[in-house]
Amino acid sequence: MSTSTRVFVGRLAELAVFDPLGDPVGRVRDVVLTFSATRTRPRVIGLVVEVPGRRRVFVPMTRVTSVDGGQVITTGLVNMRRFEQRPNETLVLAELIERHVRVRDEQGELVDATVEDIGLEQNHARSWSVTRVFVRRTSPRGSSIPRLGRRRGETFVVPIEDVSGLRDTSDEQSAARLLEQYEDLKPADLAEAIHDLPAKRRAEVAAALADDQLADVLEELPEDEQVELIAGLQNDRVADVLEAMEPDDAADLLAELPTERQEELLQLMEPDEAADLRRLLTYDENTAGGLMTTEPVILGPDASIAEALAVVRRKELSTALACTVFVCRPPLETPTGKFLGMVHIQRLLREPPHASIGTILDKDVEPVTTDATVGQVTRLLATYDLVGLPVVDENGLLVGAVTVDDVLDHLLPDDWREDRHEVTTHG
Repeated sequence: MSTSTRVFVGRLAELAVFDPLGDPVGRVRDVVLTFSATRTRPRVIGLVVEVPGRRRVFVPMTRVTSVDGGQVITTGLVNMRRFEQRPNETLVLAELIERHVRVRDEQGELVDATVEDIGLEQNHARSWSVTRVFVRRTSPRGSSIPRLGRRRGETFVVPIEDVSGLRDTSDEQSAARLLEQYEDLKPADLAEAIHDLPAKRRAEVAAALADDQLADVLEELPEDEQVELIAGLQNDRVADVLEAMEPDDAADLLAELPTERQEELLQLMEPDEAADLRRLLTYDENTAGGLMTTEPVILGPDASIAEALAVVRRKELSTALACTVFVCRPPLETPTGKFLGMVHIQRLLREPPHASIGTILDKDVEPVTTDATVGQVTRLLATYDLVGLPVVDENGLLVGAVTVDDVLDHLLPDDWREDRHEVTTHG
């Protein structure tokens, strides 16, 4: 083992992990520890390491041979099954950073503080434990006035023996530092990371996310977890998040809520947004109407190819929605005027920018009606190699579009996001 047997988790996080041959294994994302009623010092049992594919696995500390030189060296085979936290385990970065504690300062006085970092140390028996805590002094709870002569925000390191309340989860806890750790994650990966947190921490993270971030995360979670995440939020905040979600996903979430809360949220939303969701809620979930989004890319036939390319280039569009432009007579908001045809992005890239999209319409694909079954929609997408399919009402007016990702989401098992068959059995 390296002579360096002390390290703070803040420095350990994000370090590259290598096997004994120098081949990369992954990157440290968190540290796992356990508390004991008979020990003052929490025991460090392993690392959460992110391996290629954004999968998080567990590496026992007994496999760690060196923490030095800006890297972690492990020995033996790494269990590549997905890490799942056990009830008696605590994640340092996810749960302890920014926790409120009481500590004994340099003068021996008990003061309020928040945890900034956790110091680990390896003993002669090669086991690791928490020995120090880096804290920031705060005002006494319920008071915003710092003590006379004390600088607000003073930081210092204290032995773990001088810290109380580290296991206390009753107080609200900031999630700002935790979100800094997650800032490089895509929505699907952030959703998975949040899914792995304890329920209280999940709620704190949800409250700290911006509306558009929370909307993206909710779209990547099963409906039951969506309901759990918004349960502690005020209705006006939930209404803002629903407006930021894709209409079909927002409607699916609303469908899981009691009718009374559905109506409360719809009343708080912008009338146009609420009208789209009310319409989607009337369709059976196993039909094109239940799968579709009411906000595909829609343009009139006189729009130029340059204009169409500028629209599909918008960052907020999903990949699936950006692949197809649906062409209709005005009005161009669903339900639109008469549906005329569709134009695929590949065709747009092959035509002169000044030409109108009405001259290159694909009219070979018949639109489906809102009551078309999932099977019918799936066969049409597969038959014509489509990413999106128009959905019209009985009058031929475009009311939405079904994209291939919505169909896949519907066809996969309800728990496909949870990856249950890859739960780790670390020891």
